[in-house]
Amino acid sequence: MQGLIAVEKNLSRLVDILESEGYEVVDLDEAAVESVDAIVVSGADHNLMDMQDTFTSVPVIDASGKDAAAILDELQKL
Repeated sequence: MQGLIAVEKNLSRLVDILESEGYEVVDLDEAAVESVDAIVVSGADHNLMDMQDTFTSVPVIDASGKDAAAILDELQKL
């Protein structure tokens, strides 16, 4: 799946890699969430009680503990 991916600002190292693989990348803070194909977050705001409110049907990939190859693999499975 190549498409439009919203990425958190603190994951800027990932942007060049995604773009080189054919993805269009936008800043998560500036994106219209429902217009993107997937969202990549750092996981820094992980809810400690493991309860999260989901406000979108867009797939969200938690990048914490993953390298770029693992994130690309998850995107390709979407």
